[in-house]
Amino acid sequence: MSLEFYGHPFSSYTQKVLIALWADQTPFDYRMIAPDHPENFDQLKRHSPYGMFPLLIDDGTPVFESSTIIEHLQAHHPGPNAWIPEGETGRRARFLDRFFDLYVMGNMQKSGNDILRPEGCRDPYGADKARKDLHIAYDWLEANLGDGPWAVGDAFTLADCAAAPSLFYADWVEEIGPSRPRLQAYRARLLAHPVVARAVDEGRPYRPYFPLGAPDRD
Repeated sequence: MSLEFYGHPFSSYTQKVLIALWADQTPFDYRMIAPDHPENFDQLKRHSPYGMFPLLIDDGTPVFESSTIIEHLQAHHPGPNAWIPEGETGRRARFLDRFFDLYVMGNMQKSGNDILRPEGCRDPYGADKARKDLHIAYDWLEANLGDGPWAVGDAFTLADCAAAPSLFYADWVEEIGPSRPRLQAYRARLLAHPVVARAVDEGRPYRPYFPLGAPDRD
């Protein structure tokens, strides 16, 4: 088996896949996307049409998009964790994976990255709407998360891989707050999980790059 993984430790979607790789103790070669490793970006561009990461290359076969990578790992390099369980639980995990990516991480990025646009190209209306939409997502999760420790019960799944970086960064932009105790507690449990804590720690040196400024916590 030869797995090459391309990403950056501060990237939310990189962390999402790293959580699955580390939890399963899957061996892989980490190819950092960084200015001092231009060869890795060149390789990334050969396979990813937009130069987006993370990217997994499995014996020469490229797989990109974080959810698809984790599904590929379960199918071809299974470990102790069932990232997408069978039946209704698996369907729920898939749904929540999309919810966290699209409505939590997606809105966090829209609101947080607007400052990076050139002058005259910013979208204050869109950024403000994204912040408001984050609160809609928080309220839905507060009302609809189950009673188990993780997103779909007792098992740590694809949904939790997505939730960990999504809620980690989104709370920096718009705090979840004490009015949502269930969601706040879920985020805390995620950050206490050993592989999630490892992902957070490996991204820690890059916090000055957070567009809105990283808070002095977590």
